[in-house]
Amino acid sequence: MAPPVAVSPLIKTARYSALIAGIIYGKRRYDTLKPIAAEERRIEEEEKKVREEQERIAKQLAEANEDTILK
Repeated sequence: MAPPVAVSPLIKTARYSALIAGIIYGKRRYDTLKPIAAEERRIEEEEKKVREEQERIAKQLAEANEDTILK
């Protein structure tokens, strides 16, 4: 196997600059998307409560409308 080649300082600087820029971009993007996701979760939770209530009411109506011996 050949010995490793020395990497140019310009390439090293560019790589670390890209890494730092990516970290900064990711942090900003995360900070932007976090409140949006929290709002979506809150809305989904409200919709889930409404949906469960509607399912409970539908189930009660279905049970009330079943054919029984008492009719």
